[in-house]
Amino acid sequence: MAYVVDFRSDTVTKPCADMRKAMFEAEVGDDVFNDDPTVKKLEETVAKMLNKEAALFVPSGTMSNLVAVMAHCQGRGEEVLLGDQCHIMLYEQGGISQFAGVNPRTVVNKPDGTFDLHEAKSKIRMDNIHFPRTRLICIENTHNFAGGRVIPMAFIQKVKELADSHHLLVHLDGARLMNAVIATGTTPDAITKYCDSVSICLSKGLGAPVGSCLAGNKEFIKRARRHRKALGGGMRQAGVLAAAGLVALEKGIPRLKTDHENAKRLAQGIIDLKCSSVTCDLAATETNMVYLYMGEGVSVMSFYRLCDTVLEGEEEELGQAIKVRICPMSDRCIRAAIHHHITAEHVAMALKKIAFVDKLFQNGEVAKHLPKD
Repeated sequence: MAYVVDFRSDTVTKPCADMRKAMFEAEVGDDVFNDDPTVKKLEETVAKMLNKEAALFVPSGTMSNLVAVMAHCQGRGEEVLLGDQCHIMLYEQGGISQFAGVNPRTVVNKPDGTFDLHEAKSKIRMDNIHFPRTRLICIENTHNFAGGRVIPMAFIQKVKELADSHHLLVHLDGARLMNAVIATGTTPDAITKYCDSVSICLSKGLGAPVGSCLAGNKEFIKRARRHRKALGGGMRQAGVLAAAGLVALEKGIPRLKTDHENAKRLAQGIIDLKCSSVTCDLAATETNMVYLYMGEGVSVMSFYRLCDTVLEGEEEELGQAIKVRICPMSDRCIRAAIHHHITAEHVAMALKKIAFVDKLFQNGEVAKHLPKD
């Protein structure tokens, strides 16, 4: 049987024993009627952690971002400024347009996940009958497509200053906000004080099976709750899920440091291999994401498929069949997401498989080993 290293996403984590026990013992009620005490406790905990008036438990980060935009942009045809490489723009099916009638206007993300504030300012609409009304600026921290980079606090502060000067609001897609917190040694509220609303995910690196939380002022959350219901996100005895979220906040946040260390270990290991097929940027590996960049002429899909296949001769050479599951992100890069199921041993095994795959590229043997579909 192959040794499997699953780097596809930090969403593949499974609930730990403490979470399962908390879920089993959770006191529950009907959350749509606001009767679930465990959901209330989770929402109060998140609001306090982020220094916001209130919070809302939702099934997913995608829904959290969508109801945030809907609650901020209360008229169809209004507009949001956001990075062209951000998660809301690329990976949420255009939901803010599809369901909310809100127009996205992009600014170009820099490699570190920030964007040019002068460009953003130039794209804020003047009051004109021909134009949508700009209402909101969305930012992402950590920034997924920038390699899990931490957005500098100074940038977030300047975004808030720009928004305030034009009577706009700021929403933070903080799906992996706690990774930024651990990487910088700060506190969540030190980051979120510059944002009118914040979404955090419980089911990624923090390890809960389901859910995100959206936080903001009471009136904002009241509107968001209505939108959650309209989108089908009104859950009933949701305390069984919220209980896992509470454990995630208590025990999952400190554990992220190990994920970051293993990400650095993987990135350094790939650099040390001196592969011709793939490399990565150690300095850009700031949290739990490692982005692998293909060498000249190397197909992302070929590399991906070879890593996830037991190849002829590898058991003899490596002493073990190994499958490395990774996530293609573009035609030139693949992401490896580190999470709490990944250990230093997993990293070492993955490096052995990557080195074996690299030899196939060097020797021109890729076509011979690619699985036949």
